[in-house]
Parts: sequence; structure tokens; C-alpha cells
Amino acid sequence: MTSATSSSSDFLFGGAPERHAAYTALRETGPVRRITLSSGTSGWLVSGYAEVRQALAHPGLSGRTGVVGDRRGLSEDVRLGMNTHMLNLDPPDHTRLRKLVSAAFTVRRIAQLRPRIEAITAELLDAVADFDEVDLIKALALPLPIRVLTEMLGVPEDEAGAFHGWTEILTASALPVDELDAAAAEMLRYVRKLLAEKRENPGTDLLSALVTVHDGEDRLTEHELTSMVFLLLIAGHETTVHLIGNATLALLENPAQLAALRANPDGMPAAVEEFLRYESPVHAAMRYSTEEVELGGVTIPARSLVIVSLLAANRDPARFPGADALELDRADNPQLAFGHGIHHCLGAPMARLEGGIALAALLTRFPNLREAVPTESLRWRVSMVMHGLEALPVRLR
Repeated sequence: MTSATSSSSDFLFGGAPERHAAYTALRETGPVRRITLSSGTSGWLVSGYAEVRQALAHPGLSGRTGVVGDRRGLSEDVRLGMNTHMLNLDPPDHTRLRKLVSAAFTVRRIAQLRPRIEAITAELLDAVADFDEVDLIKALALPLPIRVLTEMLGVPEDEAGAFHGWTEILTASALPVDELDAAAAEMLRYVRKLLAEKRENPGTDLLSALVTVHDGEDRLTEHELTSMVFLLLIAGHETTVHLIGNATLALLENPAQLAALRANPDGMPAAVEEFLRYESPVHAAMRYSTEEVELGGVTIPARSLVIVSLLAANRDPARFPGADALELDRADNPQLAFGHGIHHCLGAPMARLEGGIALAALLTRFPNLREAVPTESLRWRVSMVMHGLEALPVRLR
């Protein structure tokens, strides 16, 4: 059985309204369908909750594709130094790498960050407290995770600015490949220098832990270490930015839910899960079929591009009653924003922690917070992978 080809794939790169409307219409044709991208590339789109969950854990769908690895013109050193990470590997390579990284990236290490995350959040909000209007992405959502990450990695404070600059370039949309390659090469040189310093004088930071972690004689290679830093920048940084931005917008558009959360601040953990479901920071995961794969009664041929939409799955009414409504006390909420199976995001606890702290502080500090521009004028990232705002102008007073 096969599905008809979609007439347009523009919504894959659109904003929240276009994406949600398109997925609502596509559900009438089935949870798995063939699609042709604007580039002419043919692939398969998976949008049903059950099918997305199955696809994310299916051994016949490979994660061996990189965030920048598919872009032609990148130097071999950049490709290896940025893409030798867990998202691009299948078992047994993935199993080995995740075991080593998990030994350093522990839940306890993340939990210990709470006081520092709270302090950085307070500092960022202090900096804008006297303004009537700010861009919340620039003021809070963007700088918070990058500052937490650089401190967590042990980047010296006076060098964090350069690190932030590289991150902005590497996460930019539609960047020319030569600029991306140059920025990536520069950051690689810096990270390798930092790794050498950590080997010589290890500290209590995450990068020192990654350098020294081992399983018998097995250790992370240089390419694996630099790629882990890059993965943290993309997966750990971008996801948290969009969690904070998307959640704030969702609350401002749903004043009754905002009031309920303010009245019950202890409900923040459940609220974060609903924010992740309602506007997932990650739109889709890219997979390639290594064999014929059957999903939702549709046979996907071997060697096919498969776009697995987390955003669509989390709005599937077959799994979430009232899926298009924001319900912060939703009891049954197995959202897939952080993926599923062996590639479930290792940094999910950190994103949840940062997002909850940032949102709680924002709502407490600014009780009159509201949108500064009409919702329909907001710009969304042009990305098939990420799902978030370019900017979120808000009034604080």
C-alpha cells in the first residue's frame, strides 16, 4: 500500500499556524504519506503518534545523517569533528558512545546546576527590568542556555563571548556553506585547545568528565569529543531556546491557563510537559530506511528519506483528546518532543530544568507580561528540523 504524493511541502519550513493546519488536513489521508520537497527530493512523511513512536525506535530507520553532514562543500575535518555523535550513529556504535557519555552527563550533575540556572535567570531579568518592551528571545531564551552550557563545559568566562558568536553562526538558517565551514573550523580549533587544557588540568566541569570518562580501555576519541560539544550546542541550546519562547507565547495566547499556572506554581513540571507537547521545540527527525519498512499500513522502500514529525505526533487527536488545546494539567501526556527509543534526548532533564526555572521566574517577576505585537506578525524559524520563533516582543509593564 502507498499514499498519494503531497502537492506542497512548504509547510515543513513554515511557522506554527501553517504546520498545524497542514497536519490537520493531512490526517485525513493517513499517518504516512509520500512527499516531494521543494528541492525535488522525494521522501516519506510520518505524522501519526503511533507511527512516529514506531519509526523513532525502528531498527530499519537509520539516524546516520548529520545536522551539517549532508551539506556539500564542508571540509572532511569539519564533518568528522562535528558529526561523530550519537544522533548520527546506529548500534553498536551508538550503544558504545551513549554508554560513555551517560557516565559523564549524569542526572545528579544536571540537578546540581539549579542554583546557577536560577542566578543566571535572575541576572538576565534584572538587566531588562526597567524596559517597557523587550524581545524575550534575545533577552532570556537565547542567552540563558548558552551561558549555562559554557559554564557547564568549563569555558572560561572571558572566552564565552566568542563561543556564543560561533553558536549563533552554526545555528543560523540558510547559512552559506563556506561561512558555516569557516565558523565550524574556528570553533573546532578552540574546542581542541580547550580539550588539551582539560586533559592537562581536569576540573569538575562536564568537558573534563568527558575527557576522562572510560569503559576499561575505551575512551571518547577526539572527533567524538568535539562532536559531543557540537551536539550540546544544537540539541541542548536550540531546544531550550524554543521551549522557553514557544511556552511563553502559548501562555500569552491562553490567559486562563496563564492565570491557573500563576495560581499554582507547583504545577510547573506538568506545564512544561504540556508546553513540549503543544509546540514542540523540534519539528522533525530525519531518518533513512536501510530496508523496507512498514508503518501505518504503508510500505516505505529501502534507501528512502523519512521525515518523522514530532510536532504532528504531539497534536494527534487519536492520542491526545483536545490536542489543539493547551491544558497545563493534562494527566496523560507521553509527549514525544525529546524523541523515543535509543535516540531519546540525553539532555532532556536539563532542558526541562532550565525551561521550568526560566518560565517561573519570568511569570513571577513580570505579572503584567503581555504580547507587544499581534501574534500573526511573529516570525518563525525557517527550518525543517527546529520549531521556534525568531523573536518574541513582549511588554513587561
